[in-house]
Amino acid sequence: MTPEETAERDAFLRATLAGLGQTPKRLPGKYLWDEAGSILFDRICDHPDYYPTRREMALLPQAVPEIATLVGPGATIVEYGSGASRKIRTLLDGLDRPRRYVAIDISRDYLETSGRTLAQDYPEIAMIPVCSDYAEPIRLPVDLADGPVLGFFPGTSIGNLAPAEAEAFLARARDTLGPSHLLVGADPTQDADRLQRVYGGCDGLMPALHLNYIGRLNRELDAGIDRDAFRHEIRILRDPLRVEAHLVAARADTWHLGTDAVHFAAGESVRTDVSHKHSPDVFQALAGRAGWTPKNV
Repeated sequence: MTPEETAERDAFLRATLAGLGQTPKRLPGKYLWDEAGSILFDRICDHPDYYPTRREMALLPQAVPEIATLVGPGATIVEYGSGASRKIRTLLDGLDRPRRYVAIDISRDYLETSGRTLAQDYPEIAMIPVCSDYAEPIRLPVDLADGPVLGFFPGTSIGNLAPAEAEAFLARARDTLGPSHLLVGADPTQDADRLQRVYGGCDGLMPALHLNYIGRLNRELDAGIDRDAFRHEIRILRDPLRVEAHLVAARADTWHLGTDAVHFAAGESVRTDVSHKHSPDVFQALAGRAGWTPKNV
């Protein structure tokens, strides 16, 4: 392991133990996105039941002309959680001569792979990968004061943050981006049946994504977890409206993490992710508290 990889592994261990030490237990959702998890999520995005990607991909081309007018020529685009870098292509194609694309993602392997493909397809645009956790303050390796800036946070990923966390993220983004525009995807869906179908299924892809967390713990932290001892379950909760993903123990089990042992009773669960649903007025109020001025929906 390189020193950088060792530091990342140690941070993963610390964050995992901190989450498992809470009551009820939880795991940091950001660690769903190793290379295997990112590939699974790409397949989920292509599934007919997974409406957020399909809807956002339909909306973006309609919105790009207005966005291009607001932002102006020669912009730097900073994407939070770039993943497969699919949606960014709509902006790169539709904006007026963008100069730079800064891709921020927690998965180093996925970041490098998608970055190479984009660099081949857009040789005139400087590609700047940044392996970082956007839940923490980020220092970018570029000076953003030399032209217009567009922050981009698609995929309704803002919903993975509790409202207070989302407000803190937006305030940090304002500090990072400076005078800029920020384009955010948020999901207002209230239909419980639809949420159950999407987050609980997608032909087994959603369970596979969350059970891959156990695979990652075993691969990277030698946790020795019996994957078959856990099943995926979602819970739809209100005030605020959110979908929680859990791994539920079918029988008692023990996870070995570093020098710690974490015990699960039969039927006990650990939360692996959450997706908050924001109506436009609620989300605009949240963004306003973080220092942004809403322009359009």
